[in-house]
Amino acid sequence: MLFAVISGFVLAALVPRLSSVLGTKIGWCLALLPAALFGYFLTFWPAITKDQVLLLSHEWIPSLGINFNFMVDGLSLMFALLITGIGTFIFIYAGRYLQGHKDIHKLLMYLLAFMGAMLGLVLSSNLISLFIFWELTSFTSYLLIGFNHEQEKARKAALQGLFITAGGGLALMAGLILLGNIGGSFELNELLAQGTDIQQQPLFLAMMVLVLLGAFTKSAQTPFHFWLPNAMAAPTPVSAYLHSATMVKAGVYLMARLQPMMAGSEAWMLTLSLFGGVTMTVGALMAACSTDLKRILAFSTIMALGTLTMLIGIGTPHALEAAMVFLLAHALYKGALFMAAGTLDHATGTKDVRELGGLRKYMPQTALFITLAALSLAGIPPLFGFIAKELMFESALGAPWLSGLLIGLSVITAIGIVAAAALVAIKPFYGTLKPTPKTPHEAPLSMRLGFTVLAIVGLLLGLMPGLVTPLLQAAVTAIGGAPAAEPELALWHGFNLPLLLSALALVCGGLLYHYWEQIRAPLAAALRPLAYGPERGYERMMDGLVALARWQTRVLQNGYMTRYILTILLTTIALLAYAFWSEDAFVYSLSFEGVRFYEMVIAVLMMVAVVYAGATHLRLGSVAAIGVLGFAMAMIYVFFSAPDLAITQVLVETLTVIMLVLVLFRLPGFQDLSSPLVRWRDAAVAGAFGVLVTMMVLTVNQSSLPGEGITAYLVENSYVAAHGRNIVNVILVDFRALDTLGEIFVLALAAIGVNAMIRFRWETQK
Repeated sequence: MLFAVISGFVLAALVPRLSSVLGTKIGWCLALLPAALFGYFLTFWPAITKDQVLLLSHEWIPSLGINFNFMVDGLSLMFALLITGIGTFIFIYAGRYLQGHKDIHKLLMYLLAFMGAMLGLVLSSNLISLFIFWELTSFTSYLLIGFNHEQEKARKAALQGLFITAGGGLALMAGLILLGNIGGSFELNELLAQGTDIQQQPLFLAMMVLVLLGAFTKSAQTPFHFWLPNAMAAPTPVSAYLHSATMVKAGVYLMARLQPMMAGSEAWMLTLSLFGGVTMTVGALMAACSTDLKRILAFSTIMALGTLTMLIGIGTPHALEAAMVFLLAHALYKGALFMAAGTLDHATGTKDVRELGGLRKYMPQTALFITLAALSLAGIPPLFGFIAKELMFESALGAPWLSGLLIGLSVITAIGIVAAAALVAIKPFYGTLKPTPKTPHEAPLSMRLGFTVLAIVGLLLGLMPGLVTPLLQAAVTAIGGAPAAEPELALWHGFNLPLLLSALALVCGGLLYHYWEQIRAPLAAALRPLAYGPERGYERMMDGLVALARWQTRVLQNGYMTRYILTILLTTIALLAYAFWSEDAFVYSLSFEGVRFYEMVIAVLMMVAVVYAGATHLRLGSVAAIGVLGFAMAMIYVFFSAPDLAITQVLVETLTVIMLVLVLFRLPGFQDLSSPLVRWRDAAVAGAFGVLVTMMVLTVNQSSLPGEGITAYLVENSYVAAHGRNIVNVILVDFRALDTLGEIFVLALAAIGVNAMIRFRWETQK
């Protein structure tokens, strides 16, 4: 299982070398990996369809409780089969669609990594590893959407998608950490075993909101839906994969995965039902208003994501069954439709339905199978999409609350989608032939294979739904948290209300398509606030972020070291002063008893060195004074029995003085670049900082913390844990290893820079 998940990343790393060897066959060859993985996941079918849950564990960071733990049940297996099965055709399609493109190997690399990230996401049982794969899907989708990076539209769409999904990812990270803490485990199987008990925790609502923010942004729920149609700037193979089986369904997967814990919560069910219902309606109506084939399909994906969210929110066993059927039906027809739309664009040079017509004679196979897929999208028998639509209507009618609202939104959605399906299936192929940028022709086999197979599978499952009933039952069991009844899937259940609503949607959708030319513009104008309002909010937020960045760069990060130091000191002064004032925390008891004469001499020497370093106009004199200060500190270490620190201080101070002399010796002399008022200001800030730090040290010395503090811990564990008897060395080398490594790196970098400066000046003079 571990190899199955990481194999996509491994093969992606090899693609640049393979592309020069495999040439035009690279798509077919790379498709062997998802095909093999599809076969591998099929081997789990017998066990999973008998309601078994398989747990596979690999240690990763056991000290932090982070492992590569995988859980295979009906839900994860369904997603894994969709990701690898549809992925097989996507790679074949992409290899031909981008044949001859100079960067085809990059796209295939990104697709392989994308596939690996999605497999890791749906199979992970550990919340932390799930989140890592979640973020990998955002990153790889950013690369895929921005593949045509020479185009400003692609760059903007990729950045928008990354900001929305990664922003939601930050909320999800906090939500998953809360979930792990309140549930007492970061393992999904252990959390799911607790059932709804987790809802009694006081932080449950906060956790739920954070998790839903992550899921809603990923799965394009209103008001975050606007990024998904813009992502159509990606090449068609990316759109087909992203919409049918991968990233956009990640949020749906997460909501379904957590359903056993969330079921029964009114906040959860109402939020999902309302947001899902609004999202599916907006998506359907915007699909009916669009003219670009890919945007029509993108908005129909938003419709599907909203429908799935609504069904999970309804939460009844029948609704969960409908969600899984709808998920499978959508994956089949949407993958087929996107690949067919890309084929149309490839063969004609345009995706605008207003510029297409009469292509049936020139592209007969494409016309046939795009029609099959569109019929499934519209929910017309005997396609599998019809069964999914019937179940959706039944679920909305049986909703525990808001049933009237949800059934109304479902009917409106169905009407809009029928019109959108007609736009895709009828407009390009029927009517008079319209001139196109390219001479229309049938696409090659590698571009037709994917949508042909997926459309046929949609038809077969409509006629024989029993083929997938065991898997659907296992998936519903995983979502519901209890053994589910066998789904009763059929094309005919007699005359009933869902059938009547379906017929009503077909008639009204047909009328909407018939009068599309007259209705489209006013309908689009009416929907513009819903369609573009959130996007305008995003753009204003980004403009505000840029303005804020410009301001803080101009004021705080303006390149002047003096300003940086002044900002740090003033901030520290403000925080310390507020803490002392608000908590009345200053505790002091000065006593000079036991202070030796030589200690006073060293203290006076240090003060004189500081004053001289700040007042002199001699650069070398200032460096020497700073050196005196450092060596005086080394003497204090010696007198207080810390010879190792004294030696370190002497070495560092000597090296620092030498470096400063070497550098400053070649610079021009001091100049008065600041006014006396500025210098007095700096002196006042420095004095205030010194006073407050002194107050803090005195207060700390006079205060006592409850318990033994860290001294006893360090004494007990330095030798046992780090095999060192010198506690200071152990702290530096073991307990603070990364911090010390960072300091070493900074010093090394400074030394390299100084050496480069000296050599540059020497070579210039030579």
